[in-house]
Amino acid sequence: MSINGRQDEVPDKNIARRIIDIVGGNGTPPEYGFQYFTAGLDAYLNTIEEEYLKSFIKDGGSVFKMVIGAYGEGKTHFLYSIRELAWKYDYITSYITLSPEYTPFYKLEQVYKAIVANLMYSQPPEDLLSEYERGIEAIIKKWFNEKYQELSTKLQSKDIERELNRYASEDIGPYESTSFKNAVKEAFLALSEKRNDNFSLIIQWLKGENPPKNMLKNFKIFEKIDKSTAFKMIRSLVQWTREIGYSGLIVLMDEAEQTPSMSSKQKGKLLQNLRELIDECGHTNFKNTMWFYAVPDENFLEGRSQIYEALRQRVTTIFDAEVNPTGVKIYLEKISVEPVELLQKIGEKLSKIYEIAYDVKFEDDVLNKTISNIAEAAYERKTEGYKRLFVQNIIQAFHKLCETGGVIRAEDIEM
Repeated sequence: MSINGRQDEVPDKNIARRIIDIVGGNGTPPEYGFQYFTAGLDAYLNTIEEEYLKSFIKDGGSVFKMVIGAYGEGKTHFLYSIRELAWKYDYITSYITLSPEYTPFYKLEQVYKAIVANLMYSQPPEDLLSEYERGIEAIIKKWFNEKYQELSTKLQSKDIERELNRYASEDIGPYESTSFKNAVKEAFLALSEKRNDNFSLIIQWLKGENPPKNMLKNFKIFEKIDKSTAFKMIRSLVQWTREIGYSGLIVLMDEAEQTPSMSSKQKGKLLQNLRELIDECGHTNFKNTMWFYAVPDENFLEGRSQIYEALRQRVTTIFDAEVNPTGVKIYLEKISVEPVELLQKIGEKLSKIYEIAYDVKFEDDVLNKTISNIAEAAYERKTEGYKRLFVQNIIQAFHKLCETGGVIRAEDIEM
């Protein structure tokens, strides 16, 4: 199966039904299955794949991109597509939702916690549709199991533990944070020696939960993960993922909402953190990583202070698949396909999924007119999120089409 919706295959009935249920219910893409109704993104995705994921990031590059799209305009779908591409090239990914309550960007230690909690490696569809492996604990266990299996093919059982100990003690690190290096080393050894309590304690620290210092001193973990050490820990995390065999780390930050109640101090810290992240991507010690920051608009950049101007200068360039792939800002509304035509393409793909899900076959002429009616009505609303409005209502129209067999108009489904 190829990536980003360009495959000819269609999902089986179970997957198809799950896609239809999620899309028709809340209008959001499922974690797996979005590929089958992706449309209009090929130019962007092909460029990101060729210019960055295929070699540049693997070879030590680091990049920041800002994705701009109103609510319901496909930011999450786009980020999922990037994640799928990243797995194709063996990157570790972390898709995180930024929110004022739980993961505010002005608290970088919370962002670190979200990143390590959502680390993922490539997994088969059946896992992505159920309880998939996620988080730094899963990555460490996979790393240990793979190393164990590698050694078991060439060493006798009595020699494996000794070699695991030597590997963890001599071949891991150094990283910028010695505490991070000691933590992943000791977590590895705790798995080898089946010290489950120690493993859980170290994972607590790696997840930013900061257990008491006296419980960590035997593992030579002395640093606390807070706002002063968050960037250092992120850099160490990237260094570790490379050393254990991955191409690097791709972080996908999805701004769920921007709150006007944020204080001036909090907003200033957010802008400062964002500026520092962009600057980090230009440093030689921040390698093998790509960051996407998806926001509904650019209003948070409006201000008169020096910090606003400094950040605006860093994000002024516009990404263009053909003439400027190095641009920072990716505008989802500026894709090459006209809006109604794009909705029609999405509708056509969803109709094929619906036919599999419900074991039906629509008449082409009736189907095409129905899709056109709903696409035009959704776009005419000119509201934010017309794409989401369309996908929710086209599923409703398909249900109605099954019932009546005739062309469905917007008013038929109380759109």
